[in-house]
Amino acid sequence: MKSSRTVTLYFVLIVICSSEATWSRPAEPIVHPLILQEHELAGEELLRPKRAVAVGGPVAEEYTVDVEISFENVSFLESIRAHLNSLRFPVQGNGTDILSMAMTTVCTPTGNDLLCFCEKGYQWPEERCLSSLTCQEHDSALPGRYCNCLKGLPPQGPFCQLPETYITLKIKVRLNIGFQEDLENTSSALYRSYKTDLERAFRAGYRTLPGFRSVTVTQFTKGSVVVDYIVEVASAPLPGSIHKANEQVIQNLNQTYKMDYNSFQGTPSNETKFTVTPEFIFEGDNVTLECESEFVSSNTSWFYGEKRSDIQNSDKFSIHTSIINNISLVTRLTIFNFTQHDAGLYGCNVTLDIFEYGTVRKLDVTPIRILAKEERKVVCDNNPISLNCCSENIANWSRIEWKQEGKINIEGTPETDLESSCSTYTLKADGTQCPSGSSGTTVIYTCEFVSVYGAKGSKNIAVTFTSVANLTITPDPISVSEGQSFSITCLSDVSSFDEVYWNTSAGIKIHPRFYTMRRYRDGAESVLTVKTSTREWNGTYHCIFRYKNSYSIATKDVTVHPLPLESDIMMDPLEASGLCTSSHQFKCCIEENDGEEYIVTFHVDSSSFPAEREVIGKQACYTYSLPGKLPSRCPKDIDVFCHFTNAANSSVRSPSMKLTLVPGKNITCQDPIIGIGEPGKVIQKLCQFAGVSRSPGQTIGGTVTYKCVGSQWKEETRACISAPINGLLQLAKALIKSPSQDQKLPKYLRDLSVSTGKEEQDIRSSPGSLGAIISILDLLSTVPTQVNSEMMRDILATINVILDKSTLNSWEKLLQQQSNQSSQFLQSVERFSKALELGDSTPPFLFHPNVQMKSMVIKRGHAQMYQQKFVFTDSDLWGDVAIDECQLGSLQPDSSIVTVAFPTLKAILAQDGQRKTPSNSLVMTTTVSHNIVKPFRISMTFKNNHRSGGKPQCVFWNFSLANNTGGWDSSGCTVEDDGRDNRDRVFCKCNHLTSFSILMSPDSPDPGSLLKILLDIISYIGLGFSIVSLAACLVVEAMVWKSVTKNRTSYMRHICIVNIALCLLIADIWFIVAGAIHDGHYPLNETACVAATFFIHFFYLSVFFWMLTLGLMLFYRLIFILHDASKSTQKAIAFSLGYGCPLIISSITVGVTQPQEVYMRKNACWLNWEDTRALLAFAIPALIIVVVNVSITVVVITKILRPSVGDKPGKQEKSSLFQISKSIGVLTPLLGLTWGFGLATVIQGSNAVFHIIFTLLNAFQGLFILLFGCLWDQKVQEALLHKFSLSRWSSQHSKSTSLGSSTPVFSMSSPISRRFNNLFGKTGTYNVSTPETTSSSVENSSSAYSLLN
Repeated sequence: MKSSRTVTLYFVLIVICSSEATWSRPAEPIVHPLILQEHELAGEELLRPKRAVAVGGPVAEEYTVDVEISFENVSFLESIRAHLNSLRFPVQGNGTDILSMAMTTVCTPTGNDLLCFCEKGYQWPEERCLSSLTCQEHDSALPGRYCNCLKGLPPQGPFCQLPETYITLKIKVRLNIGFQEDLENTSSALYRSYKTDLERAFRAGYRTLPGFRSVTVTQFTKGSVVVDYIVEVASAPLPGSIHKANEQVIQNLNQTYKMDYNSFQGTPSNETKFTVTPEFIFEGDNVTLECESEFVSSNTSWFYGEKRSDIQNSDKFSIHTSIINNISLVTRLTIFNFTQHDAGLYGCNVTLDIFEYGTVRKLDVTPIRILAKEERKVVCDNNPISLNCCSENIANWSRIEWKQEGKINIEGTPETDLESSCSTYTLKADGTQCPSGSSGTTVIYTCEFVSVYGAKGSKNIAVTFTSVANLTITPDPISVSEGQSFSITCLSDVSSFDEVYWNTSAGIKIHPRFYTMRRYRDGAESVLTVKTSTREWNGTYHCIFRYKNSYSIATKDVTVHPLPLESDIMMDPLEASGLCTSSHQFKCCIEENDGEEYIVTFHVDSSSFPAEREVIGKQACYTYSLPGKLPSRCPKDIDVFCHFTNAANSSVRSPSMKLTLVPGKNITCQDPIIGIGEPGKVIQKLCQFAGVSRSPGQTIGGTVTYKCVGSQWKEETRACISAPINGLLQLAKALIKSPSQDQKLPKYLRDLSVSTGKEEQDIRSSPGSLGAIISILDLLSTVPTQVNSEMMRDILATINVILDKSTLNSWEKLLQQQSNQSSQFLQSVERFSKALELGDSTPPFLFHPNVQMKSMVIKRGHAQMYQQKFVFTDSDLWGDVAIDECQLGSLQPDSSIVTVAFPTLKAILAQDGQRKTPSNSLVMTTTVSHNIVKPFRISMTFKNNHRSGGKPQCVFWNFSLANNTGGWDSSGCTVEDDGRDNRDRVFCKCNHLTSFSILMSPDSPDPGSLLKILLDIISYIGLGFSIVSLAACLVVEAMVWKSVTKNRTSYMRHICIVNIALCLLIADIWFIVAGAIHDGHYPLNETACVAATFFIHFFYLSVFFWMLTLGLMLFYRLIFILHDASKSTQKAIAFSLGYGCPLIISSITVGVTQPQEVYMRKNACWLNWEDTRALLAFAIPALIIVVVNVSITVVVITKILRPSVGDKPGKQEKSSLFQISKSIGVLTPLLGLTWGFGLATVIQGSNAVFHIIFTLLNAFQGLFILLFGCLWDQKVQEALLHKFSLSRWSSQHSKSTSLGSSTPVFSMSSPISRRFNNLFGKTGTYNVSTPETTSSSVENSSSAYSLLN
């Protein structure tokens, strides 16, 4: 270094050169210092081999040489820079080429320091920055990355260097010359030549860019010639530098390449760093987007959305752009109060010359969700209560605040944990803060979460403060007797509470059915009401108002004095006759309970008499003897009742006992127990006092009815109830009045099932015991409580006993006495089913021989079809029930569906008012635990064991019919076709729920009846005759064809007859096939049934159209006399009508309906009617043809009866025409008449005669055609006789019938008679045979063979 007075500058050049040398050993780095003074090239050179090959031979090596130059004249620095910029690389030398030279480091003295700066695009290595002194006040580099300035030049290097990473610029340019295929081959000489020349020009142009490193041509593509190349630089180019470099490229490139300056195009790239703060955005956050690019440009922008809408500074957005150290650009976009509406795509753009850089980011926003119980109730009892508030989002919360708003001010203590995103607010209210006047006041507490970036989320908690209730109860003492009513009123001075209930001093809760609750503005009221008190109500009762864990209690004592209920008093006699002169004893008995004694008196008319007490077993009986009366006071009716008074001076009287005093003249029946009576006298006695056998001390129930017949009392009916069942009946009556009835019910049902099993024999023989159990079930089903699985098991066990087949006799007797018992029983079963509570432990089904139950629970989010099947093998019955998912979706979650099936109940329930025949089928009861939305569709299938029962009908049991005794009703239920063979099943659909079954209508012929058998016999015999007759007709026509078709009219007539016979024959054969398919249940019966339906339809239509052809041909021959069509023309028209029209109609019918599977009926191989009315495709053409033929017949006959001169065809022609006329006139009405009888059979309740006539007329159509259309023709007869060598007889017969003066058959002289004879061929001029039938059945054979039956 020079003296201090000498100003010395240093700079370092980096030289990249290549040379060819011969190496025999691996290359080693060579370092030579080179100092160049101002007047000499003295300096320090640092030589670094770039590439070396470890083998001998001439190779091209590339070196990087650092050259250090010192000087004192500052202008010398700029001269060197200018000189370097003017050089064209590569500079060729003797064996060494200089590829590039660049100035990297410049050192200038400042004060006592030498400050060494890096040129643009270069930087000091990181290790040099760490080990050397930096000049921080002159260093603009970002801290921690690298440095641009050092104090002093490192003596041994390294100097400023290019950054380790380079920026790649992708550029395209077009050469306006033709493209040659060799440019796609990288090995071709042309490709290498282009590549070398272009890269040399590119290097010359782009070396001016700061930190230029290299340029490489990557490919040539078509479009003239498009050159793709990449430029690597150490730092981003300055604005305008690319355009200047491109100009240098054009200047340094041979003009033959014709490079288009305007075609330089930069390829977009994402050379930007994009950051979003915060990373997770919540609603309300202030979001900052930062875009950092190494390309410094003043042209920056932000955009939003798919349409790339520009963003400008506003209240919502703020954009700030800055340049750091002149080497990088940072642009920031701030979005204030980010919401869901702001979410979407955001991007930044940095444009530099021909390059555009940027990136896009999609921003999503998350709503803040605060979790808290929105409503709380706080009792002002000075107990702490905590309000909890937590954020569901994990966010950087800065604080959580609590606020309150309300009429009263009750503050709490907050406790916040930001890490867990939760806060607790503890309240402690006492009576002074919420007096009774403000009880029920609601205060809104708000917890608010605030994030570091400004987002806010809050939750309101409504806190209702309630004062402790003060209760007031009925002050008067309550003392009642059994059977009387009482009520207790409990008042509260607050209206806020969670629960109100009553219980006994023993802690037993009273069933809610006994008390009510009403809420007022400033208080509440609960009233306990007992309509019929029993001894169980004796005790202390508590009225309890509960709010959370706070209880307000008021108590009341109730005294219930024993007193028998009217229904518990047993009397003897109920009614009796007695002699006026005899004394008569009356008795009233009650159950003995704890020795309670009553004052009992008997009241006779207006007098009262004390009773005598006697204890018999468990009964206390009170008796009174009425002395005899004077005979003068007879006869007389006396009413007697007993009167019970207890210690509380409450009383009850028994029902009246009736005594009829008689003189004794007509008394024929006498019995010491029953009493006396006149003939026909009927009296009732309680079984307890009627001498019915029983164990001593037991109390039995029910009554016995006696009738005086002759001289003896005969038992009319007995409805006694065995002692165990009677005891259960009395307990059931007491249970429904008990305050704890729901708690006692399970044990009672268990005892009932056990006792019913033990008393099964008595139930079979005693209608009274059966009726008692039905009454018990009816009473218990009214207890408003849930029924669990064990209770339902006991209920079904009881039902299984009383529905056994062995009890049907008892049921019959019971229903004679009480017709509503079966309906009452069914209704109680439905109530139990609705009350069934299904749980995880509840079995899905319960099986018994006489009853089955299946059930299902509707789970939330698990909609599935309800489908249950019931099979009773002993009864040979089955059935199933189904409810689809759509219906179940309308039910409340956790609703239960229960179905109970009974195989014997159908025989027990009464017949309905329409006198439908009760079929042996199941009764299935389906209920839903919650209310349903009507209509509610349900599908059921019943096994039909009564196939001979007629038409099935789906019915349900309507409890409101017959004065609420119940009956079968079909409203809302229909019989459907489920697509399966339904001969042994009935498929029903109903739009409501209850108990369902099926009935059989007697309108249709019974399949096993004599009528049905007769119709089948007629059908099959007639069908056989028809087939044989049609075959015979075809044989006859073949034999006599030449003889009978000598003119065109006869020819066409016989053409029609033959085709009618042929079509009807084929149709009948297909009818037999269809019957075999339907009855045989073949696997391919559906496809075969479609084929049979099509051919039956086609050939029967052909019969009608050939008949129409025949009629039209007759009309043509008589009306259009002068017009004579050729035989071929007539045949073409006939065959087109006869087969073409039926083919079109039948094909269209099957083509339109079969794809929807509604072509044929489900229960027969014939055209559908219910779904598509496809039957009209046969009925309408047939009926139209009948009408047309009738009209033609009328016209033709009129024409024949009134012939005009010159209007007659030849004799032979007219004979043929007249035969056609007779055929049409006879057959067409006959076929129309057949349809009339067919329609009559469809009418409900039609007479059996119509069925028989209908079947006869249709089954024998083939025979009619043989007789009328063939054998009655005289020409046919003559031809047959001639065929069988009887020509002589035939000739004589012909001659005799050809006389002009032949005698008519009808000897009538009137013109009408003559015309009638002429019409039927009975006069001399028209010698024709009797009418022949040329038409077949108007109605298809399916009708003839009872398909419509």
